[in-house]
Formats: sequence, C-alpha cells, structure tokens
Amino acid sequence: MPIKTYNKTNFHKYTFCIFKEVDVDAIKDLKLNYKSKSGSCYYFVENGVYRLSNHWSRVANCKWRLDANSKLQPSNSNRTKLGYANWSDFYSDNDVGKIYFLEANYESKTVNFYHKQSSNYSSDKVLRSSSETTKLIKQIRTLFEETAWAKYLKEDNIDILRKEIIEEMIHLNQSFQEIRRRFL
Repeated sequence: MPIKTYNKTNFHKYTFCIFKEVDVDAIKDLKLNYKSKSGSCYYFVENGVYRLSNHWSRVANCKWRLDANSKLQPSNSNRTKLGYANWSDFYSDNDVGKIYFLEANYESKTVNFYHKQSSNYSSDKVLRSSSETTKLIKQIRTLFEETAWAKYLKEDNIDILRKEIIEEMIHLNQSFQEIRRRFL
C-alpha cells in the first residue's frame, strides 16, 4: 500500500503528527493562512506547516503532539505554543488499525506513542490500536507514579523492576498481570 502524501489541503484529515516546538519569531514574516474555530492559527510554507495553538493532542479527527523545546522561553501565560511539522511528518491515522507503538523514558518517567511509519519504529515493538495504546499508556504512567503494584515482588530495587516490566509491556503482547506474575 503506497504511503499517502500530505499537503495544506489534506494534512488535517485523520492524521498523526509530532510537531516540533519553535520560537514564535519563526512566523513573524509569514501570512496567516487559516484560523480554526477553536482559535488555532496555521501558516503554510513549501515544506510544511506552522501551528500556533493552546491545545495539542486530540485535534478534531487527528492526533497531533507537540514535542516541547526546553530551550525556549514560555511564550505567554495562556499555554499558546508554536509547532512546526514537515508534510512528510504526517501519517495516516485511524482508531482501529494497529499502527502505534510505545517508548518509555526512564529518566523523566514518561511514556509516549508513535506511529509505525516513524523512523524510530523497530519490529521488536508491539503495534497496537488507538484504544489499546491509550490503556497501556495509563498503566505505564501508574507504574511510574506508584509503588503499591510492586508489593510482594522478588526484586528489591523498584527502578530495575519497573524498567523490566515496562519493557516487557512495550515489547510483548501480554497484560500487566501476566508479566507481573513472573516476578512473584
């Protein structure tokens, strides 16, 4: 199946994308091309789109995430951020296909989902549907935030145990309970 090509006429129809946060000065000389009902502003350039918005994640029928840039000063108090994405950063999205995989960051204790067409996908990661991915993200966040789940398990170092279990959850198609049983 050929990969769909996105542009200013179709990028907003059932897509997944990770925008990179950029400085607001990037759009100072650009003409506003479109403003949505919710107030998001779009600036089209040849290779992609800038989106100025105070809301990210689920956007209409799309899943758009903003990859924050810690080097930037907060633009203002209402959480408005400017993101940029190349047209090639948009991927076809749907709620039923197994098109998402997870990656965990153990230093920041975070987990994120990515599209199977992104460059960081490897076949050792289980692909899941949107609802399966959402459920697993909630479970992994709980593992990062709480410790009660580790009661009665053999490993004394909870950080080692947490990493082993989360890695298995990402790479195996097994429930948390099935994986946890092996550590009793």
